[in-house]
Amino acid sequence: MDATLVLGQQGRLVIPVEVRAALGLAPGDRLHMRVSGQRVVLERPQDAVAELRGLAHQVPGSRSLVDELLAERRLAASRAE
Repeated sequence: MDATLVLGQQGRLVIPVEVRAALGLAPGDRLHMRVSGQRVVLERPQDAVAELRGLAHQVPGSRSLVDELLAERRLAASRAE
């Protein structure tokens, strides 16, 4: 589905009714906005969370991202001394 939006005087966008219906959006719903290169991405917070959980699910249970982060920080700190 394609739609053209017009930026209003106060910087507001109106999402066309067809798009809102297709996405199940209702007045008062919150959307997360992020900039990806030259694109603006709008998504429902629950969809963003589901995407992040999917990415985290790919990390093997035997791998500790916290331990890796701490090791990187310790290495960076030792280089700064």
